[in-house]
Amino acid sequence: MPKIEDSIEVQVPVQQAYNQWTQFEEFPNFMEGIQSVQQLDDTHVQWIAEIRGESLEWTTEITEQQPDEKIAWKTIEGEVKNDGVVTFEQVGDGQTRVNVRMDVEGESTAGNVAGDLLGIVKRQVHGDLERFKRLIENRDQETGAWRGEVQGGEVK
Repeated sequence: MPKIEDSIEVQVPVQQAYNQWTQFEEFPNFMEGIQSVQQLDDTHVQWIAEIRGESLEWTTEITEQQPDEKIAWKTIEGEVKNDGVVTFEQVGDGQTRVNVRMDVEGESTAGNVAGDLLGIVKRQVHGDLERFKRLIENRDQETGAWRGEVQGGEVK
């Protein structure tokens, strides 16, 4: 499965960056191609994206979540396989590095979306991180927070 890795430094404390990232339904505000994100419960998220004019849907399960440190997920059903982890590191006073690692695969009736998906997602991840940086740095505070912990797909 193709791997994608990218990171960005944002000029906000780690708790603020993490808290904003937990607001999954806000992702269409900075993630290109993501049409909607619906949090079904504490550990399940439904995604709809448009890739090369085709609407694709998938559901992920949060497998691990540690406040201010990481969120890991895996795909449990759908037309796209998107497993990954985002980590948050304090790198200075009021400065955080956001690291994203993802494994991505796709299926399609419209040709080779699987091959196209990797290139598209690599470009989009970097742009998404840049847009997240602008979003979080231009706000006085995050739009919400979920401070729960998940281990092995179970809320603790």
